[in-house]
Amino acid sequence: MKDLKENLDLIIIGGGITGAGIFHETIKMGLKALLVEQQDFAWGTSSRSSKLVHGGLRYLKEGRISLTRDAVRERERLLSEAPGLVEPLEFLVPVYKGRGPGKWTLEAGLSIYDLIAKKRYHKFLGTKEFTEKIPHIDQKGLTGGFMFFDAQVDDARLVLRLINEAVESGGVALNYTFAESVNRNKEGEVAGITLRDVETDERRSVFAPLVINATGCWAESLHPSPKKDLHLRPLRGSHMIFSTEILPVHQAVSFTHPSDKRSVFMVPWEGAVIVGTTDLDHMGDLSIEPVITREEVSYLMEALHNIFPSLNITTDDCLSTIAGVRPVLSEGNLAPSEESREHVVWIDKGLVTITGGKLTTFRKLAIDTLKAAKAFLPDVKIPRRDEPGFSWKPLIPEQDFGLSKKAWQNLLGRYGKAAYKIVRNARHEDLERIPGTHTLWAELPYTAENENIRHLSDLMLRRVRIGLLLPRGGKIYLGRIQKLCTPVLPWDKKRWKAERELYLSQWSRAHSLPGKKPETEGRSKAMMNKFRTGFNKLFRRP
Repeated sequence: MKDLKENLDLIIIGGGITGAGIFHETIKMGLKALLVEQQDFAWGTSSRSSKLVHGGLRYLKEGRISLTRDAVRERERLLSEAPGLVEPLEFLVPVYKGRGPGKWTLEAGLSIYDLIAKKRYHKFLGTKEFTEKIPHIDQKGLTGGFMFFDAQVDDARLVLRLINEAVESGGVALNYTFAESVNRNKEGEVAGITLRDVETDERRSVFAPLVINATGCWAESLHPSPKKDLHLRPLRGSHMIFSTEILPVHQAVSFTHPSDKRSVFMVPWEGAVIVGTTDLDHMGDLSIEPVITREEVSYLMEALHNIFPSLNITTDDCLSTIAGVRPVLSEGNLAPSEESREHVVWIDKGLVTITGGKLTTFRKLAIDTLKAAKAFLPDVKIPRRDEPGFSWKPLIPEQDFGLSKKAWQNLLGRYGKAAYKIVRNARHEDLERIPGTHTLWAELPYTAENENIRHLSDLMLRRVRIGLLLPRGGKIYLGRIQKLCTPVLPWDKKRWKAERELYLSQWSRAHSLPGKKPETEGRSKAMMNKFRTGFNKLFRRP
């Protein structure tokens, strides 16, 4: 924080997809902007989503055509601008006699979906052709199914690419930095914020006439809703992750849950398969990392057994779990799945709050926020929706360094121009994939050195995702990871040991199945307290 400029054009609080999108746009506009996040970048829902960039067929059923239209248009833009990061995803939807939505209902919805995209993506497959694509599916009453396309993304890498590109162009982004207060002048107008590093307690005041509150579920703690009957309703969505050997699915599958008739899905992602999602009121403390519950595990396993009865999948087959809390706006007593995913913008004398919305429409949220904040900004042009979001399109180099076209596309999508540096500086053996993932070993030291990690969990769970894709959080590879990253991280052996303990304890609590004993139980809490005390003494400024 000591290097911060005192006077800025604006400050953005919240380092998830919404804050990152606004930060990216403001730096392109030539503004002096600061982004702060109290945890790690993408720590919340923006690394715990369903990894889908989609329009949401269910919104059509609910009559929210404008929401679907905006999302489909953003999906098409992202597919065009960010290949390798946002990729097309084939979906299959089985049609059963007397079970779930019928053929003509789905045909109508998918036709509208295609009409909005101005492309014909969907097709009906007969029973034989459908089961050839997904042979393990329950065939009792199956009459065929639809194939259509949406898209998927590594959500945390999308956030990081937006932030990193903005920083490269002159912006400043700080993780583990808490906005203690929004400061105002005598007239009640925003004058800036007071910041605090959450681990060293270092404090600093920064001045700006505009503060944007993009804190998701925390938004009302900074700016209570100005509308009496409209409030944030935190809803938890949880997922289970399985290996493709256990769950041999190579297309996404959307189907109806047998108990409540909600749509659930399984999605191949990064060499594994995500099964989700739940949609429940989250009653816990928002400052504590959300976790899947036993009831949610039972719910998802029931769905799996219903659609794939022959596979005999058990909870022991689960690699990891993720749970995120959605910032959904509520005006009544609707069921969680029926609540709107629309967004709102509130304005209070230079404090502009944006909350609600979807991952897919993050750029629309950013532009709507900046339009609302125009009175507090210098005389700048607000970008149009039809202008490119990402200004640089990746090009695969002629010298491929032994990497496939697909591997290059993945790197360029996730890291932008930095992909060339990752490959050029890597040893040949580090350009291989980590087994069971799509991640190269070479990505680890690059992100450790260049992407503001404070803890091993930042590296394993957000900069790369191998902590979610490997058994026991990738514990078997922590030794090699330490050797790769030691030259670029200022951690001695004692610090590495503490970080490993912290990471494995956190993984056991938040990403394993509920009820399983942490591997470091008995020592983890003491180790965490001891580490934090030592960290604070070492890095606290006089």
